[in-house]
Amino acid sequence: MAIYHLSAKTVARASGRSAVAAAAYRAGTRLVNERDGLAHDFRARSGIVSTFIVAPDSAPAWALDRQALWSAAEMRETRLNAVTAREWEAALPAELDADQREALARAFAVAMVERFGLVADCALHAPSGEGDDRNHHLHMLTTTRAMDAYGLGAKTRALDDRKSGAVEGVRELWETLANEALERARVEVKIDRRSLKAQAAEAVGAAQEAAEAQRRAEKALNPLGRRQRVAEATERATEATERAEALSRPPTTHQGP
Repeated sequence: MAIYHLSAKTVARASGRSAVAAAAYRAGTRLVNERDGLAHDFRARSGIVSTFIVAPDSAPAWALDRQALWSAAEMRETRLNAVTAREWEAALPAELDADQREALARAFAVAMVERFGLVADCALHAPSGEGDDRNHHLHMLTTTRAMDAYGLGAKTRALDDRKSGAVEGVRELWETLANEALERARVEVKIDRRSLKAQAAEAVGAAQEAAEAQRRAEKALNPLGRRQRVAEATERATEATERAEALSRPPTTHQGP
């Protein structure tokens, strides 16, 4: 069953983290933070399927270089408690094959770059050996500033403001792109960004309405067999409720630095 999971987090100095370390860990590579001279080497990591960077067309060439990009992001911020990157973690539908999952991740990155002008650094991870073998997932680090021909510019403030609706717009974007990918793959499932509680409530309501309609129809039928038909309608309503409440939990991933 395809599940919806998209979480938004920040990489903040106040918590002892750096964008360089986060990028190195997620991409399974070695990067040096030019701001403090610390090297972060995660080349021994396994489970990394692919990595890529998407930047605006006007961005300088170095924006596509992971070392240069994240060192620049760190150097650009002067405050001790600065947020130097955002992370978007998404569950990639197991119903898609490897190429389809990467195409979905790339479409999401391109859409984010077009919408906010930032740079997106993506790492696709395979399920861990001890976890759910369907847990394919995307880690996408994005700059907190828009990128233009001159480098990192203005802060993308809309993504800091929960009241702006920008983050919810990103959640809707992921839902739309993932469902389009599933449809292209001819997979008859969809993901739903609403809470499990909201989805269950809708399913229960629909099941109750169907059962009530069945009961009303029974009144016009011959009493013979009525009890059986009512029982069947009730059973269908119960099954619909159980399916809604059996949605999978969000995937567990290794967060690292």
